[in-house]
Amino acid sequence: MSEVLKNSPIEDFDWEAYEKGDTQRGKSFEELEKTYDESLNTIKDKDVTEGTVIALNKREVVVNIGYKSDGIIPFSEFRYNPDLKVGDTVEVFIENQEDKKGQLILSHKKARAAKSWDRVNEALENNEIIKGYIKCRTKGGMIVDVFGIEAFLPGSQIDVKPIRDYDVFVGKTMEFKVVKINQEFKNVVVSHKALIEAELEQQKKDIIAKLEKGQVLEGTVKNITSYGVFIDLGGVDGLIHITDLSWGRVNHPEEVVSLDQKLNVVILDFDDEKKRIALGLKQLQPHPWDALDANLKVGDKVKGKVVVMADYGAFIEIAPGVEGLIHVSEMSWSQHLRSAQDFMKVGDEVEAVILTLDREERKMSLGIKQLKQDPWENIEEKYAVGSKHTAKVRNFTNFGVFVELEEGVDGLIHISDLSWTKKIKHPSEFTQIGADIDVQVLEIDKDNRRLSLGHKQLEENPWDVFETVFTVGSIHEGTIIEMLDKGAVVALPYGVEGFATPKHLVKEDGSQAKQDEKLNFKVIEFNKDAKRIILSHSRIFEDEAKAEAKKAAKKAAKASNNDDAPVITNTIEKTTLGDLEELAALKEKLSKK
Repeated sequence: MSEVLKNSPIEDFDWEAYEKGDTQRGKSFEELEKTYDESLNTIKDKDVTEGTVIALNKREVVVNIGYKSDGIIPFSEFRYNPDLKVGDTVEVFIENQEDKKGQLILSHKKARAAKSWDRVNEALENNEIIKGYIKCRTKGGMIVDVFGIEAFLPGSQIDVKPIRDYDVFVGKTMEFKVVKINQEFKNVVVSHKALIEAELEQQKKDIIAKLEKGQVLEGTVKNITSYGVFIDLGGVDGLIHITDLSWGRVNHPEEVVSLDQKLNVVILDFDDEKKRIALGLKQLQPHPWDALDANLKVGDKVKGKVVVMADYGAFIEIAPGVEGLIHVSEMSWSQHLRSAQDFMKVGDEVEAVILTLDREERKMSLGIKQLKQDPWENIEEKYAVGSKHTAKVRNFTNFGVFVELEEGVDGLIHISDLSWTKKIKHPSEFTQIGADIDVQVLEIDKDNRRLSLGHKQLEENPWDVFETVFTVGSIHEGTIIEMLDKGAVVALPYGVEGFATPKHLVKEDGSQAKQDEKLNFKVIEFNKDAKRIILSHSRIFEDEAKAEAKKAAKKAAKASNNDDAPVITNTIEKTTLGDLEELAALKEKLSKK
């Protein structure tokens, strides 16, 4: 029947006019042109209008805008809308009504851009959900095509869960909300996370309403940070702080859990308002102190690993969650102040002795010096009085030298016990820190753990010999090595030193002796106990003058024949020589005092 209709002639067709060439049945050409023009849309270049998709393929989209020809738009301009189909109405920008080929040139991208800012602002005001095409990655997030505008999607706004691989989102069309617009710089920020937060917020409220402290739930490790682990409890997140992961010490949560791991956790606490949930993992295991060997006691030896170091000591883990402190004072019998780092470091395996054990307080103190014998227990045997040893110089004071005979055994050499002959002002003149020095034990103080030592005692006392050499009245050559206010220090033979006061440094010509001058000196005092020799240069010529005067007086007495003269002469001689000598000696003693 359809075939019949198709081939049926038009009853009112004017065959006569057709034969004459008039196919428009009497209408003028102007009328026909007017009718044709009115049937077309009135369009201008650079205008934005709407059109209908009449065909599309992978490369092009054909759009009819009611013009004499259809426009072709690259399909790439519609990639933000993968659901585009024939019959959809789209906005187009008229680039050119007719190019060289007579083709209508359209652009969907420019049409979108022309109205994009109005659309974007409207979406922000109305809290509208819009679609966007994720073009590429950028620093901190993604670039999204929204209405032809390149908007920024922060990485934190892609999803409620942390994103590990941003590249999987490139090329996808997703729904977004406009969250921020900078009108001055034409910047737009969108969020996909905002779409699902409202729904999750309600889920969180429902979940938190059912939570109870002590409740055990299964969760999935969502994120790992240096301070703890975030667990997804099925729509709501909880945090296991690093201290609640294990009874033992944890340097980083990655040592205990891994991403996407499923595990059971216990609810420790939660906050309805802030939606915070504190979780625990170690609480599902018995405390290690409760499982500690009941027979363990003070004095027992234990082994463990150094987990924490401090200047004052080291913490030793003898079992996961069970630690003991070795104080630095328990690391060595030595009394010298030292740092714990001098003895051990983190990771060392050590053996120690239990010094204290408090199971209720869960505290334990340990020691390693107890593994060695206390050197002071048999100090009288090893370092008997009079025994000789080699020690190491540890420290100086103004009054002596502290030395160490062995670890834990210290002694003091008094400055007066360093040398028989040298007058030492400070021990640094005699030795140096770190040097070895030979010593003899003089005295043992076991209670205070201190030895009195001597160095000069290793040699015979030369003052026993000096007593026979530097007798009072003997004369020796000496060199002035130091000038002081009270006198001069004189270097004598055999390495011994003497002292002369200023009045005894006057030379025969009346001048004063000077430093580095070599002169003869007479010994006027020798004190072996005080190791003191008092010298005088002046006495040499003074005594000679006295002797000459005495000799002359005797001669004069013999030459006189007067019987009374000897009496007078003797009297004068006694007064001028004897009395003066005694007065001089008395004055010298007073000067010394």
